[in-house]
Amino acid sequence: MALGYVRPARPSDAAEIARIQLATWRVAYRRLLPKHVLERLDEGWLGKRWSAAIEAPPSGQHRVLVAIEQAEQSYLVGFAASGPADEQSLAPDEPADALGPEVVAVTDLLVEPRWGRRGHGSRLLAASVDLWREDGFGTAVAWAFDGDPATRAFLTSTGWEPDGASRALDVDDMLVPQLRLHVAVGAAPDPDAAPDPDAVSGPATS
Repeated sequence: MALGYVRPARPSDAAEIARIQLATWRVAYRRLLPKHVLERLDEGWLGKRWSAAIEAPPSGQHRVLVAIEQAEQSYLVGFAASGPADEQSLAPDEPADALGPEVVAVTDLLVEPRWGRRGHGSRLLAASVDLWREDGFGTAVAWAFDGDPATRAFLTSTGWEPDGASRALDVDDMLVPQLRLHVAVGAAPDPDAAPDPDAVSGPATS
């Protein structure tokens, strides 16, 4: 069984996060995005962007978390980034106030393919939910590529559902459809309360 944990990202993690992002995109999105676009992505440029996100986030509610696998040594194997919903979270023609201040947006949730199916994605999501609750968010949203069934299946298995919004990203004159999913975050359960068999839970932690 995999042993792992999640912690906040450190500045020294930026380069590895960039490497994982690039490696994962080139595997997971090779049939979704133009090959030359993926080949042109620069790991160093991505690393600088992650350094800025970790060291100087726009707010205290912007989070970057990393998943660590523990074996004979520790490996950074995935990451999640989220923050208050902004214009990048909106669908085309959606009013600016369609997503209120109680909504948090997932911008990245990736586990390097060779470390998949070991619980890291679930741990990242569960840790993110705990922080969203601390920050007072009531709903989370995330965009997923229409042609990425693995991500959609993972999110829907943990309680997320499409909210009806869709868009198409223009990637070098190629339109790539996306749909938006959402989930209620809710308050953390009272540990002293009796379990409610009819309650709807948030994202699963398994």
